[in-house]
Amino acid sequence: MRIYVHDYAGHPFQVQLSRELARRGHEVHHGYSSTNLTPQGALARSEDDPETFQPDPIALERPVDKKARSLGGLIKRRQTERAYGKALVSHVEAFAPDVVLAANTPIDALEPLQAWAKRNGVRVVNWLQDVLSVGTDRVLRTKLPLVGGAIGRAYLARERRLLHGAHAVVAITEGFRPLLREWGLADQKVHVVENWAPLDELPPRPKDNPWAQSLGLADKRVALYAGTLGLKHNPELLLSLAKRLQRDPEARVVVVSEGAGADWLRAQNPPSNLLILPFQPFEDLPDVHGTADLLVAILEPDAGVYSVPSKVLSYLCSARPVLLAVPPENLVAQIVQREEAGVVVPPTSPTAFGIEGEKLLADEPLRHAMAGRARAYAERTFDIEAIGDRFEAILAA
Repeated sequence: MRIYVHDYAGHPFQVQLSRELARRGHEVHHGYSSTNLTPQGALARSEDDPETFQPDPIALERPVDKKARSLGGLIKRRQTERAYGKALVSHVEAFAPDVVLAANTPIDALEPLQAWAKRNGVRVVNWLQDVLSVGTDRVLRTKLPLVGGAIGRAYLARERRLLHGAHAVVAITEGFRPLLREWGLADQKVHVVENWAPLDELPPRPKDNPWAQSLGLADKRVALYAGTLGLKHNPELLLSLAKRLQRDPEARVVVVSEGAGADWLRAQNPPSNLLILPFQPFEDLPDVHGTADLLVAILEPDAGVYSVPSKVLSYLCSARPVLLAVPPENLVAQIVQREEAGVVVPPTSPTAFGIEGEKLLADEPLRHAMAGRARAYAERTFDIEAIGDRFEAILAA
């Protein structure tokens, strides 16, 4: 097959799938946004890549402003995402695929892509990483009380229409099924394939590594957050954790992120034990995670089941315990609790987040046991050949 995989964010596990499909002999172009600031995977070609794999960066003159809150800012964001959609269509058209696998694609970019595909007889599989319109509707109702509800309902209707227009939907959790059924999608159209992380690219690393040494962290007790801090994340939790850990002179909270959440933390006159760093190169990520004694992740209560933070799956590869402030119904909360790979607290409780973080940093034997169970789960579950079989069957059908 000729397969165009589009992952707007450029995540590590999705480009791993593209390489696996290409290794099987399919012609695969992997499109992604090269303009937006997000932590990305190994997107450049390497000597080991199959000839049938080709990265396809899609650039705009300026990145999408994800911090936009005013009506004017939101209109500008929509215009930028529509421009991205136009560029995406031209890239896909040049490749002439049999099928498009589209993930993380903004609704205003996915709409023109699916319209082009329908006109040209190209099949589309929607890899549903996040029910985007649910979050959009929530933000619009909050920020624009007068018109936000109407705009939000329009986005919900558009995403529903796009899901119906796709030839198949790959959902990342069974938790999406109730909404998809409510929206009228037949069960046989929906395939559930849970996300994973590229196990071989994220080996466990010792705490005393070059990255840790460069920042003076090799001999500190480190709670580390690495990834996007956007609308679905409350950075106040990270600040409260740092403030609680001030009583321990050897403890540090490290945040590796960019954008609105990182900017907010810097503006709070944070304590000296809170270190805020920009995104790091993907090849350094094992050492970044290895520097941590505890890896942390956060997710707002209303994100519920509709967003599964992939950073936690990368954390599990790193053989480190995990502290989560996420809704209990979220898939990663269920995994971490079931595998006893960390601790889950309510996202509405900064106090509990701080207490559990402090307890875990003080209990090395417990951290060691949790770390072993985390890596064991990743090794047992993140088999790219088995995952490739699933996607190959879905795309072939």
